[in-house]
Amino acid sequence: MSNLHEPATRPENPRFSSGPCAKRPGWSPSALEDAPLGRSHRARPGKAKLAEAINLTRAVLGVPDDYRIGIVPASDTGAVEMAMWSLLGPRGVDLLAWESFGAGWVTDAIKQLKLDDARVLDAGYGKLPDLGAVDFSRDVIFTWNGTTSGVRVPNADWIPADREGLTICDATSAAFAQTLDFAKLDVVTFSWQKVLGGEAAHGMLILSPRAVERLESHTPAWPLPKIFRLTKGGKLIEGIFKGETINTPSMLCVEDYLDALNWARAIGGLPALVARADANAGAVADWVARTSWVDFLAEDPATRSNTSVCLKIVDERVASLDSAGQAAFAKAMATALDQGGVAYDIGAYRDAPSGFRIWCGATVETADVEALLPWLDWAFATQIASLETAA
Repeated sequence: MSNLHEPATRPENPRFSSGPCAKRPGWSPSALEDAPLGRSHRARPGKAKLAEAINLTRAVLGVPDDYRIGIVPASDTGAVEMAMWSLLGPRGVDLLAWESFGAGWVTDAIKQLKLDDARVLDAGYGKLPDLGAVDFSRDVIFTWNGTTSGVRVPNADWIPADREGLTICDATSAAFAQTLDFAKLDVVTFSWQKVLGGEAAHGMLILSPRAVERLESHTPAWPLPKIFRLTKGGKLIEGIFKGETINTPSMLCVEDYLDALNWARAIGGLPALVARADANAGAVADWVARTSWVDFLAEDPATRSNTSVCLKIVDERVASLDSAGQAAFAKAMATALDQGGVAYDIGAYRDAPSGFRIWCGATVETADVEALLPWLDWAFATQIASLETAA
């Protein structure tokens, strides 16, 4: 690394990936020692662990007692697609997209399920669609927090309590860092590897009574793969929501999720998790306010994420480059910080505008965020010097 204004302090933990995210503070492999390895997940110890994961999820997130919580295959993606394949069809659907994952659900609904009555409400990176244009006589699919754009819905006030359709919410980078209004949500999905820093491949599917009613009264017009089937004989398969998973889960991953949930409870539950993420995002916001070369990708402060904080370079010398040059400049900065062990995995998502994505979720320490920020200034100054030398 160059010695050009190199900061004296480095983050103790350079892991700022937006998924899988940093492990909780103090984590070590010893946290997994109680995992029932080499045993069937359907044996008593395995089923007890899975049921405990569901119960602790309910307790920490504040999920209503009459909502079902299930552990399902294929991470958040599997959970969302399970909901779409199983629930959609009886009504038209409004699809909200303002970043890559929301756009993916649009593709599934229109090109894969080939829904006849699907309406897309979209917006570019950094913005939200017009939430007032959503028709709640229809089903609605949206991401609570756009992981790849750093734009989130400000709240659930735009969703009516007396809606006719179902709301299907991809909450994978919001759950455990933002307060979800479950009364306004009929399906909520997330994955373990986001805010709590768990390991990949497992998704969570939370269903309201209205969603269960739809499942038990509606037969999809398309074939359902086995891993998507939530009913049998017109009735909900209740075992899925008691820890009897559709496929074989990793008990190591289950143990890791339990460890994270117990850590969350020990530090004060959901309010403490939200406060930690807010403090991390606040440190970035304070730095952006005093730094001329950078700004948030999210245009409205009310819709800025406190987890996947996305930044863009606004310096005129970089903005004057073509898009490839801008992307190369940002990538060079991220690469320098990665190779120096300062910050891993902070480049913008591949489909997003060039820039940076700094994970600020609850498992990240604010001191590490604060230590990172001067290094971003250093990396920018270093690359500007290289740019001016080349010119």
